[in-house]
Amino acid sequence: MIALTNTLTGKKEPFVSLNEMAVKLYVCGITPYDYAHIGHGRVYVTFDILLRLLRLSGYEVTYCRNFTDIDDKLLHRAEKEFGDKFRYVEIAQRYIDAYHEDVAALGCYEPNSEPRVTEAIPQIITFIEGLISNGYAYQVDGDVYYRVMKCASYGKLSKRKTEDLLVGARVELNEKKENPLDFALWKGEQEGEFWKSPWGYGRPGWHIECSAMSAEYLAPHIDIHGGGMDLIFPHHENEIAQSEGLFGGTFSTYWLHNAFVRINQEKMSKSLNNFFTLRDVFESFDPMVVRFYYLQHHYRSPLDFSFEGLQSAEKAYRRLCKAFSGSECPIKMTYEYGKTSLLFQKIVDFVSDDLNTVGALGVVFENLSDMKEELCSIKLFLQQILGLSLEPLPEKQVEMTEEILSLIQERETARRAKDWVTADAARQKLLELGFEVQDKKKA
Repeated sequence: MIALTNTLTGKKEPFVSLNEMAVKLYVCGITPYDYAHIGHGRVYVTFDILLRLLRLSGYEVTYCRNFTDIDDKLLHRAEKEFGDKFRYVEIAQRYIDAYHEDVAALGCYEPNSEPRVTEAIPQIITFIEGLISNGYAYQVDGDVYYRVMKCASYGKLSKRKTEDLLVGARVELNEKKENPLDFALWKGEQEGEFWKSPWGYGRPGWHIECSAMSAEYLAPHIDIHGGGMDLIFPHHENEIAQSEGLFGGTFSTYWLHNAFVRINQEKMSKSLNNFFTLRDVFESFDPMVVRFYYLQHHYRSPLDFSFEGLQSAEKAYRRLCKAFSGSECPIKMTYEYGKTSLLFQKIVDFVSDDLNTVGALGVVFENLSDMKEELCSIKLFLQQILGLSLEPLPEKQVEMTEEILSLIQERETARRAKDWVTADAARQKLLELGFEVQDKKKA
């Protein structure tokens, strides 16, 4: 039995699909205006584990993960780089390509579909028209807003009350709105800019995109919706309001959210410039080490990122690879509850219990020296469910001391801030210590 902590109810619940052994899974994707960072990596490794577990358990999973390829951040990036905001398409493609490389390096399976907002405009417009028709949305001067007070259950995911939001929310004054909490479904633009709609030219709001794409590529009612916990409010709350406003019923039965990655006890974010891209980290650590590092922390617990932590993870992962080196096993694992060894079942039970990869790895390491008879079954579990390749890592010529790890972090922070003087100084110190950092060419 699989049990998942449902953000909607606040409880751990047995997983029961809407349609017997078929599962509809939607996970919010990236806004491709920059390289994916380690916080993104944690999200997609988490849901890759869920996808693998569901399939091992016999479910036929249809997995959809989108790209928000039209957004203010993309327009600003295009304006800054090219002096032309309409070249946002090139910005999006550059970072989508890089993202695909990064998540593939982390061993994540591809979704069944990866829709882009720019390819779903007709569906988005139709969705908005439906909300206007049933009174959940209204048009004002080319803009369309969702009527929050029409949704009696608004706030049920984030556990917020509309009266509290009205008192405490920092809402920009907008006299067009009927209510300060109403949010944009369609943003009007100048004549001829972006897409033509019944309300004039414009582009969609952020929240409506996922509601429309989920309905188009999965169904109006799905089994699981996921993402980082920073999306609970307002994004996922607004998705519920939109989808249930149009279709009625329950939009998603289960809502899963992974906790933040933190740097120095602060949430990692691009706005604070305290983040590391996956590509930055891959320059010093194998992607499988990074994946293993994620799995050493429960997905609902904050992860305090450090290069020291990665170094520790690398040592443990090397030990794991060594233990399974040379063992030839079947290509595909078959699994039926109650017909495997107690040790193997114990490992599977941990992962089935709210994706407890920490407990599963604990069992593996506790029995690492005494699992000869089960070597193949455990190896295949680590490969096919936890997604670890177990390929031996090349030996590093220089031991990663605390000084080296500190210099690596100092250099990456400086690079993100475009402080090339500090970055070059840190690199020179690393060279003097016998550690050469080779910067990979950005895609």
